[in-house]
Amino acid sequence: MELGFDNKQSAIINCDLPCTNRSASAFRCEKEEKRYWLLLTSLIVLSILASYGLLVYNNPVPVASPSFIPVVRRRLVALIAMLVAAVCQSLSTVAFQSITNNRVITPSLLGFEALYSTIHTSTMFFLGASTFIGFTGVGPFLLQVAAMVIMSLILYGWLLGGKYGDLQLMLLVGVIIGTGLKSLSTFMRRLLAPSEFDILQARLFGSVNNADFEYFPIAIPIVIVTVLMLFLYSERINVLSLGRDVCTSLGINHKYRVIFTLILVSVLMSISTALVGPLTFYGFLVATLTYQAAPTYDHKYIFPMALAIGFLIITGAYFFMYHVFNAQGVISVIIEMFGGITFLIVILRKGTL
Repeated sequence: MELGFDNKQSAIINCDLPCTNRSASAFRCEKEEKRYWLLLTSLIVLSILASYGLLVYNNPVPVASPSFIPVVRRRLVALIAMLVAAVCQSLSTVAFQSITNNRVITPSLLGFEALYSTIHTSTMFFLGASTFIGFTGVGPFLLQVAAMVIMSLILYGWLLGGKYGDLQLMLLVGVIIGTGLKSLSTFMRRLLAPSEFDILQARLFGSVNNADFEYFPIAIPIVIVTVLMLFLYSERINVLSLGRDVCTSLGINHKYRVIFTLILVSVLMSISTALVGPLTFYGFLVATLTYQAAPTYDHKYIFPMALAIGFLIITGAYFFMYHVFNAQGVISVIIEMFGGITFLIVILRKGTL
């Protein structure tokens, strides 16, 4: 007997109940899809409000004053740096966790932040404070990005392009290299004078104050091209997240697809770290919240949600730091605190990541 319902009508009826049925679509039912778009829209609106608050709220200069616009422009530089950091950290962490099939590790394991710390510490240790203070501009910025990307390419080509192509071995070697670089940086910092140590330590904290407007004409085009490639590659990432055996059965070269994705991840992480400094827990926090907010396997929907959450977290953290707590500090303090609390809540509620 014909019931008169097509598949879409049946899905709508099933959505009156909890979404427990599996389907080949990006969402299990229309109810989850509507919830996704509603949440994404709400996050974007909140991000816009937070951005507007950072630009004009509590401006010490009156609106009618000629100095009002220069103050807004200076704040706009910081806001653009937040956007770039949010894009780089959120997308790179989600993509990295997808291809490694692990929602706990982050791209920081590959040693980007350790290399950033080693470059700046070595500059202070060998060349002195005057050279370190002048170690800014497009040249040093490109040097840091190039060093991080080259280190990543060597790591990928050596450990993934060899005979065994072991991804877990690559992660282990990345942790060892990062630990070694951190130990070397710590040793050199202990030999610095107290005044030099204070100057260096201020640079090693992740902060948008480290960014400079002259970096943007180089960093933004690279980020845009990389993000577009990552979005166009999202369907491949969907398959890579299923593991090596599934990729092989579908005729996909798992090793080279993973290497290509890791190259895109390394470019984004290098730009973010060289621009604003280390943000260790930020990407993990964004990715963890994204998986809870976007119940889908399709990265075409996961990536936009990660961007919205990442930008709201970083703008909201700065807004609360400056205008609620009246503290001129770095966002890593707030992100570490709320990130740890969020992580514990997710673990206690879900029992697993």
